[in-house]
Amino acid sequence: MSELEFVTQHRRHLHAHPELSLHEYETTEYIVKFLEDLGIHYERPLDTGAIAFLEGNGNHTIAYRADIDALPIFEENDVDYRSQEDNVMHACGHDGHTTALMLFVQRCKRLSDEGRLPQNVVFIFQPAEETGGGANRLIKAGAFESYDIEAIFGIHVMPFVDEGHVALRDEEITASATEYRFFLTGLSSHVADKEQGRSCGEALQHVLTQVGQIQQFHLNGLKRNIVHMGHFEAGEAINTVPSHGYLEGTIRTYDTQDLAIVKNQMERIAESVKALFNVDCEVKFEEGYPPTYNAPELRKFVDKGLTEAGLGIIDKPTPYLFGEDFSFYSQLAPSYFVFVGTRDESKGYVTGLHTSHLNFNESMLIRVADYYEQILMNYEEVLAE
Repeated sequence: MSELEFVTQHRRHLHAHPELSLHEYETTEYIVKFLEDLGIHYERPLDTGAIAFLEGNGNHTIAYRADIDALPIFEENDVDYRSQEDNVMHACGHDGHTTALMLFVQRCKRLSDEGRLPQNVVFIFQPAEETGGGANRLIKAGAFESYDIEAIFGIHVMPFVDEGHVALRDEEITASATEYRFFLTGLSSHVADKEQGRSCGEALQHVLTQVGQIQQFHLNGLKRNIVHMGHFEAGEAINTVPSHGYLEGTIRTYDTQDLAIVKNQMERIAESVKALFNVDCEVKFEEGYPPTYNAPELRKFVDKGLTEAGLGIIDKPTPYLFGEDFSFYSQLAPSYFVFVGTRDESKGYVTGLHTSHLNFNESMLIRVADYYEQILMNYEEVLAE
């Protein structure tokens, strides 16, 4: 089987059988069978996902990560490998990330069998990137305590970057992701006596308006931040004053000071609701993923790997405003995360991540494995520079 046949077969199988975060059971079994067929040692620290290891000839240990979960999205691609699961789709390219790492595993096993694997390699098939913080769960479970990892590398497909190019930057490459929720409690009454109630409908309108103004009036306009209102509701019946209201959304920023400003303003908005409408209001925050930090000391390995793999480098002036749980791996070791271009206008592969039409050429996954391999093969040489 050629490598193109390999990546096409495995990626399309994974694409047709997507599973949501923390429910990647069949995906895990598929990966585990692949590892077992190759005779590679692996561990399963969590219910889903797997970590494989190959010992090399050198004293350095390098880790590579792929996420394996999918999204609750109905696929609209008209292809024979479209999702077979209702309202579940690999709309973020994790099927590609997993397949590229599988190809790299196969290459490394061949090198190991020939006695030519230069360094120790850890392969991370990680669950629950989209929600659940799978990376953090693995770390907390002690999954990496037996490995002296020096560096961790990862990639993400990017349909807004042309094939053959990779977008990257040192330091922050993705934003933090913080969830917020407003809970409003008023007093219901019949619509005929509406003045006796305390309306959460009126109060929620105020909250929506004020939250929508945070970015306009309280943050530096030269910085990129997102204060997103994702879901809101109020009321119980057509003929009663709403006694409950709710708003939830996400804050995306790569500046911790800006995050503090947003949270402080939201708390002030919640306080104002009681004074203006006599409605109780509480805002709660759930810290999500921290910014993904690309260690500058790893840049030379990345540049060498990409150049040797024939991929062009695009330096991004500012981070993406995505959240990405690869960020947690910087707790273990210096890490570096890049975005591999998959845009192909001739085939219509131009739609963004988390969309129902995301697709890409499987041949790009071979280039990803090339990049991984070049980092591994040149690690000692680049380290000595």
